[in-house]
Amino acid sequence: MSRISKRRRLALSLSAFVAIASAMLPLHVDAQKTDRAKTLGAKLMCMCGCGQILTQCNHINCPSSGPMLKELDAHVSKGEADDLIVQDFVQEYGEKVLSAPPAHGFNSIAWYIPGAAFVLGLGIVVTLIRLWRQRDIARLAAVAASDAPSSAATAATELRRIQLERARQKADRDTEE
Repeated sequence: MSRISKRRRLALSLSAFVAIASAMLPLHVDAQKTDRAKTLGAKLMCMCGCGQILTQCNHINCPSSGPMLKELDAHVSKGEADDLIVQDFVQEYGEKVLSAPPAHGFNSIAWYIPGAAFVLGLGIVVTLIRLWRQRDIARLAAVAASDAPSSAATAATELRRIQLERARQKADRDTEE
């Protein structure tokens, strides 16, 4: 009977160990279970400094994401409006908690600059191409003026020679690097 009692004590101690270990594990936060909470969590940043979205912070024992997710879950379970929940986080943590800058005021520049930079760059490229073409036409006109009796075929050949020379110079520069 001492064997049975030893086994029984071992089983009891193992079950006690499992119970204590499971109690020590952090509770799973319910904020990520509903689609609404996931959507709201994607609008917010974790404030631990990792630079990740709140629902995607993967730091072990993150001091910020756990409490923030619990707070988000509390707001969602109360049935508060999405804008009200986001505004509450902004009041508590500042605008840096938002994963995207608001589209009003000075922050609206962040939304317009990429498009403006693209248009500006495209305009510069088109202007440069036009200038280079005009330069080739000017050279061709200078060659044609110096050789008055030359034909259009000679002018086209000269233009082709100039373009080939430019391509050779570019290839030489590229192979030197």
